[in-house]
Amino acid sequence: MQMNAIEEFKLPAGKKTELKDYDPSWVPEWASAKEEKDGKKAVKKNALDILEKNKQKLSEAQELLWTSDTYSMLIILQGMDAAGKDGVIRHVMSGVNPQGCQVNGFKTPTEEELDHNFLWRYNKALPERGRIGIFNRSYYEDVLIVKVRPEVLERQKLPPGPRNSTFWKQRYDDINSFERHLTRNGTVILKFYLNISKERQKQRLLQRLDKPDKHWKFSLTDLTEREKWKDYLKAYQEALYETNTKWAPWYVIPADKKWVTIASISEILVSQIQGLNLKYPVLSKEQAAAFEKAKQTLIKE
Repeated sequence: MQMNAIEEFKLPAGKKTELKDYDPSWVPEWASAKEEKDGKKAVKKNALDILEKNKQKLSEAQELLWTSDTYSMLIILQGMDAAGKDGVIRHVMSGVNPQGCQVNGFKTPTEEELDHNFLWRYNKALPERGRIGIFNRSYYEDVLIVKVRPEVLERQKLPPGPRNSTFWKQRYDDINSFERHLTRNGTVILKFYLNISKERQKQRLLQRLDKPDKHWKFSLTDLTEREKWKDYLKAYQEALYETNTKWAPWYVIPADKKWVTIASISEILVSQIQGLNLKYPVLSKEQAAAFEKAKQTLIKE
């Protein structure tokens, strides 16, 4: 995976988002050339090699993040059903120390959560310094499903008033301000939209129905949501545009091929942590002397 290719996934600031301009089945040039020459198995092997290298790099980068205890990282995964969010978490984070990583999935809000502002439950789940936090869906649902399905918005117990473009613009502003506050206080935010095609989603949903061990991943609401595909695309495009900031940019990641999704995201995570230029803590003279004394004590045992 080439970093210049990774940069292609980062949304340009200030430009209207047109998801049709982003190919869900994108593969890097080397993969196309290698598949034509050596076949799909060779491409898969290369991809697995990349993933293994990235796992090691991410493990080392996460250890630096942990020991520095200055920054935290928030990873936001958004996408249509079956876009591969669970797979990203499982594969990308498999080499990371579990003590330094936390995953949160957000279901239908509880009554307690509905009695607070829409950001409240997410604020409670933020990663502490030194840790990587992953939001499998996030507060962006409150400008996506809540926007596409007005009945969901009505359950939020908001004061009366029009739910027009001004209302949604205020929500985008709230999100941008929230993320600006987090980044100013040391949280690196990485936002990934997993860009799956409607045809590939259909294939993955059928696989869930065909395999008994995948039935648990299927919900009848998946079909209900699929009927509103165009509405969701429109909501995503607006949300991506309105919340694509310098401090918390969006990445549109091709999601039709799982290995491309996983390799791309792992590359970006490693690059972002390495870009912080973190160093292991340096011992003071007193600490160094105490450590040397401890070493000699152990040697003499």
